[in-house]
Amino acid sequence: MESLEPVLDAVVVGAGQAGLAASYFLRGRGVDHVVLDADTRPGGAWQHRWSSLSMHDVHGVADLPGTTAPERSAQPANVVVPAYFSDFERRHELPVVRPVRVERVDSEGDLLVVHAGARRWWTRTLVNATGTWTRPFVPYYPGIGAFAGEQVHTAHFPGADHFRGRRVLVVGGGASAVQHLGEIAPLTETVWVTRRPPVWREGFDSEAGLAAVTLVEERVRRGLPPASVVSVTGLALRSQEQEAARRGAYRRLPMFERIERDGVRWADGRFERVDAILWATGFRPAVEHLAPLGLRSPQGGIPLVPVRGNVQGATTAVRDPRVQLVGYGPSASTVGAARAGRQAALAVTRYLAAEVDREREDAAG
Repeated sequence: MESLEPVLDAVVVGAGQAGLAASYFLRGRGVDHVVLDADTRPGGAWQHRWSSLSMHDVHGVADLPGTTAPERSAQPANVVVPAYFSDFERRHELPVVRPVRVERVDSEGDLLVVHAGARRWWTRTLVNATGTWTRPFVPYYPGIGAFAGEQVHTAHFPGADHFRGRRVLVVGGGASAVQHLGEIAPLTETVWVTRRPPVWREGFDSEAGLAAVTLVEERVRRGLPPASVVSVTGLALRSQEQEAARRGAYRRLPMFERIERDGVRWADGRFERVDAILWATGFRPAVEHLAPLGLRSPQGGIPLVPVRGNVQGATTAVRDPRVQLVGYGPSASTVGAARAGRQAALAVTRYLAAEVDREREDAAG
């Protein structure tokens, strides 16, 4: 099908850290592109994080290209980081269009067609940088719909004071669960459950980080859904969580068997009454709009072409080299996202150059 509309060299979907980095490097390579962002203002997922999350609480924000990320402080992350992203967009005049919520991406001959309502963009390549924040995951347990209390996911955490005086069940074994318990436990009674015993660590160095990312990269290479990088690094208590630890908030229970109207019950009959359930159970990659392209493997993940010597540099979809995924799998961290943006721009440039060579060969006969 021939397009009668302008054809871009690339479309970037998402203007979080990975998308902004990709756009920066695409512009530096002279690639004609736009960045489509679903939000009404800059900031990516950071603008939606809970207000009590300060810059002291975050694991760290990596530098965007050519800049220095904000330092740790008591300021709210959902203000500081969006301002940092906004300044980066403005300073480099990145071609961000918002709000645009991409609904699907189709393949039409050699081109990709990006659909958002009645609008569409034709492009030779696509860089997907949609992250995970819009796909909070809540596992199913029998009776989940019968619970009479409140159920909240990390994505919608209303702050600790919201739970004051209520008995709260926190579900999940990751950093968010630890942070939520640290905030809530000094104000009310808590119960913590996880599928596996938590692995605590005293410190975290670059060697441990590389090992964690390599495990995630191996899953993606095999076509499996990616696991969180943070989920394999272990947990550590910070100074602001010591009061919760003193109160016993981090004495973990195994997962319950079912949810009842007033609480949860284990297979051995144990019952814990709770007034609210806080699901700190993570997120899934927001890639449903790519489904028409058939990128998934039979194992459910999107396999990426490995890059020798760079575990966070895998961005090219095995099943369609026109598509780059940044902030997915091994690059799903602030450090990995910026590096993946550079790698994606390089892969796009190489694909476009190869396409020009193919067209010349076809014209020659």
